Amino acid sequence: MPNPKRRHSKTRQRKRRTHDKAELPTLSVDQTTGVSHLRHRAHFHEGDLYYKGKKILSKGE
Repeated sequence: MPNPKRRHSKTRQRKRRTHDKAELPTLSVDQTTGVSHLRHRAHFHEGDLYYKGKKILSKGE
């Protein structure tokens, strides 16, 4: 495997690592059910599947 010819400076290394931090996922609260869920994702509540506050699938389907 190729190796760097010269050492990278501490500043260059730290500039690259500033973007490596972990972020918490953004949560939203559904207005219909009041359940918190990941944004732009469908979620289950009491066996029913909801997306954008509308029921997509019922328990019996």
